[in-house]
Amino acid sequence: MKTGILQIKEKIDREELCGRSLKCVLELEGIVNSPLNMYRFEVNVLDVNDNSPVFHSELLQLNISEASFIGERYSLPSAFDADVGSNSVKSYKLNPNEHFSLDVQSGGEQSVSAELVLQKALDREKQPVIQLTLTAVDGGKPPRSGTTNIIVNVIDANDNIPVFRKSLYKARIPENAPIGTSVITVYASDADEGLNGAVVYSFIYHVNDKNIESFSINEESGEITVRDVLDQETSNAIEIRVQAKDKGSSPRMAQCKVLIEITDVNDNIPEISVTSLVNVVKEGSPKGTIVGLITVKDNDSGENGAVKLKIIDSLPFAIQNTYKNKYSLLVDGPLDRESAYEYNVTITATDEGTPPLSSTSVITVHVSDVNDNAPRFTEPVINVYVKENSKIGAVIHTVSAFDPDVGDNARITYSLVESSKSGQVTSMINLNSDSGDIHSLQSFNYEEIKTFQFKVQATDSGVPPLSSNVTVIVFILDENDNSPGILAPYSEHGSVNTENIPYSAEAGYFVAKIRAVDADSGYNALLSYHVSEPKGNLFRIGTSSGEIRTKRRMSDNDLKIHPLVILVCDNGEPSLSATVSIDVVVVESGGDVKTQFRHVPLKEESFSDLNLYLLIAIVSVSVIFLLSLISLVAVKCHRTDSSLGRYSTPMITTHPDGSWSYSKSTQQYDVCFNSDTLKSDVVVFPAPFPPADAELISINGGDTFTRTQTLPNKEKPKVPNTDWRYSASLRAGMQSSVHMEESSVMQGAHGVMVQNWPTVSSAADQEGGEVSPPIGAGVDSNSWHFRYGPPGGPPPHLKPGEVPPEAFIIPGSPAIISIRQGQDGDDKSDFISFGKKDEAKMKKKKKKKEKKDKRDKGKDDDD
Repeated sequence: MKTGILQIKEKIDREELCGRSLKCVLELEGIVNSPLNMYRFEVNVLDVNDNSPVFHSELLQLNISEASFIGERYSLPSAFDADVGSNSVKSYKLNPNEHFSLDVQSGGEQSVSAELVLQKALDREKQPVIQLTLTAVDGGKPPRSGTTNIIVNVIDANDNIPVFRKSLYKARIPENAPIGTSVITVYASDADEGLNGAVVYSFIYHVNDKNIESFSINEESGEITVRDVLDQETSNAIEIRVQAKDKGSSPRMAQCKVLIEITDVNDNIPEISVTSLVNVVKEGSPKGTIVGLITVKDNDSGENGAVKLKIIDSLPFAIQNTYKNKYSLLVDGPLDRESAYEYNVTITATDEGTPPLSSTSVITVHVSDVNDNAPRFTEPVINVYVKENSKIGAVIHTVSAFDPDVGDNARITYSLVESSKSGQVTSMINLNSDSGDIHSLQSFNYEEIKTFQFKVQATDSGVPPLSSNVTVIVFILDENDNSPGILAPYSEHGSVNTENIPYSAEAGYFVAKIRAVDADSGYNALLSYHVSEPKGNLFRIGTSSGEIRTKRRMSDNDLKIHPLVILVCDNGEPSLSATVSIDVVVVESGGDVKTQFRHVPLKEESFSDLNLYLLIAIVSVSVIFLLSLISLVAVKCHRTDSSLGRYSTPMITTHPDGSWSYSKSTQQYDVCFNSDTLKSDVVVFPAPFPPADAELISINGGDTFTRTQTLPNKEKPKVPNTDWRYSASLRAGMQSSVHMEESSVMQGAHGVMVQNWPTVSSAADQEGGEVSPPIGAGVDSNSWHFRYGPPGGPPPHLKPGEVPPEAFIIPGSPAIISIRQGQDGDDKSDFISFGKKDEAKMKKKKKKKEKKDKRDKGKDDDD
C-alpha cells in the first residue's frame, strides 16, 4: 500500500483462471488517493507445463473387421491437456506393432488428433485381439505424456464404411434462437445393405467440448437443432464432430466436422458500477474535482456493446471518459450547500444496438459545509420596549441570528460590541452569549433614562469565524409611579394656606390658582383639579387650569371661613393624586384683602455665573447714571459769561436729513455735551437775549472757518486752532463717533420743542489734516456745518424762520469745539466755550493738547 509493489498473494493457476484461452490476461486497477487517480495495467499469466495429457478413458476397445482394407483408419480419442500453447498436446505415439500405424493430424495450435491406420490385413485366427498403447506427448520442456490402452477386437467383415457428403459443414445462428431451432443437417451414405448399411448419427464428445451440449442431433436424419440457450458472449463459435456409424454386426463409422457460428444479438443491458465514490464533496470545490470512478460493462460486441454515458437533468457535474469503459464523475459547476446539501446524480448508459438498450444508476453526492455565510439578523435595528420599575434579571428581549451553515459553522455566540458607552451599558444589561437573552441588571426609571442603545455581535464558530452586528434600541416605558407635586405657594406641607376674598365678590371672582407638576409623562402626567370637599357649594375649580373661582355672590348665610380641599389627580392607571388645603376667608371690603406673603424656603444654591452677570450689570448702570447726573449738574452750574446775552433769541431744530438749523425766537438756549460717554446726551438751557450783532459760524469739512454771511460786526472770525481735530488713535479706531440715539424730545422754556440730535460719525483717517466730525442723517454724512452771523432772513428758497439744512447755527462769538480722547480710551467730548476765554487758560490747554498729541503720535508710531 505504501511502495506500490505488486506481489503474488497466492499460487496462480492459469488453467483455473483462464481455462483454454491462449492468452491469460488479468486486468488490474491501482487507485491512488490525494489526489484521486487510477492506473490500469494487465498481468499476462504465462503457462507452465504443469499438466500432463489425459485421455477421456483409460481403455478403448475397437472392433475391426478382418475384412478391413489396408490403410483403413480408425479415429482415436484425443487427449486433453490443461496447458495451452506449446505446453499442450503436440503429438501421439503408438507402441510398435505390425498391423497398425499412427497418423497424427494437426488442426491448429490447440487441435491435434490421431488416427489408427491399418497397415496390414487382420487375421482374426492368428490374433483375435490386438493390444495397443497410445501415448499423448505435450510440447513442454521437459515434455509430459499420458497413455491409454487400445484393445482391437477383430470382427468379421463388414467391409463398407459410411461416407459423408462433406467433410466440413458450416452454419450460422443468432444467439437468441429459440430451443428446437434447426441449425444444419448432415448426411452420410453406406454402400452395404441391411444393418451394415443403416447409418446412425451421433456427436463425438471431447473432454473440453462443453458447448456441444447446447445442440442435439437426430440419429436417423442427421439434423442438428438448438437444445439449450445460446450465448454469443460465452462462445461465439462451436465446432462439433459428427459420427456416422452403420448397424452391421461390425459397424463401420465415418465422421465430419460442423462449425456453428453464433451471431450477436443486443440482448445485454449496459451495467454501471461505481468505484471509489467520494460521498462528501466540499462546497466551493473547484471545477474538475473527481467525485467518483464509474465502470460500464456491456457483454454484447460491436455496436451492441458500444456504450455512451450521460447525466440526466442539469447538475453541476460532468462525466469524462478516462480509459476504454472507465469514466470519471467530475465537478462541473459551483456547489452551494445552502442551496442543495446533496445531489442525486442520475447516470444513463445507452448502447448503440438496434434497438438500443440502456440502464440508469443514481449516485448520491453529499455536499459538506464551508463557513461561507455570516450570521444574519432579521432586521438591522431591534426596538425593545421595557416598562420602568421592571424586575432585575428579567429577560427584556432575546436576539436571534440565523446562519444557513451547519455544525460549528452555524453555532452562534452573541457579544456586546465595544464602544465608548460599553461600561454604562454593561451596568444596565447582561447578554447571554449562547441563547441571546438580554437580562436587565437594574430597575429602570423613566424619569432618569428614557432610552439607550447598544450593538450586539453574532459570531459563528467557523474557521475563520464570520460575524454581523445589530443595533438594539431600548425604550423605557413610563409607568404612573410619581404623584403630582403641588407648586408654591401651596407646596409647603403642614402650612395653613389662606386666601381672602371680599364679601362683595361677584360670581366668577378669582380666588387662587393651584399649580402642580407630575414627573411622569403622557397621560400619567396629565393632571386634573377637583374640589374634594366643597363646603356650601360656593367655589368651583377649573379642571385643567386649577383656578379657584366663586360660583355666585356671597350671602349672609354663608360662612366667613370656607375650608377647601383641592385634589390633584393624574390620568395614569392606577391614578395617583395629591391634596392641598386652602381656607378662604370672606372679608367685608376689598380694601381689607391683603396679600398673604408666605415665606417659601429656598434651596441654598451656589453663587452662579448668572448672578454675577446681573450684579455687574446693576452696578454698571448705577455708576453710569450717577456720573451722568453729576456731569449734568456740573455743566449747568458752569455757565458761560455774559457774552451769551448778546445774541437774539435762537431756536435749534433738526431736519429729517440730520442737520441742525437755526431760527429766530424769543428764547435763547445753551447747548452742552455730556463728556462722560460716547453716547452723549444733548442738554439745552435757556439763556438771556443776545445782542443784535450776532454772527453765524459755518464749519466745513476742511478745518477752516468760512464766513458765509456779512454781518454788521466788522470783526472777522478767528481761525480755529489745532484743538479742533482728532487724535491719530481716535481716527484709526473710529471710536470718537458721537451717537445721539433714540429720539428724545426736549422742551424749552417757552414750549419750544427741541428734536432729537443726529448721529455724528468720525471722518476718514487723514494724517496731516483736521477733519471735522461728520454730522447728518446717518452714516453717509461727512461734516459738521456751523453758521455764524446775525439773525437775518432766510434764503429765498426756504420758508420764513428756516435756515438751510447744512447750516449749524450757534449763537455767540466764534466757537471752539474740542474733541479729545482720554487715557482710558473713552472719547471726551467737551463743548468748551461760547465766546472768548482767558488767554492763560487757553495757552495752558494748548500745551496740554500738544503734549497729548505727541504721546498719541508716539503710540501710533509704535503700532
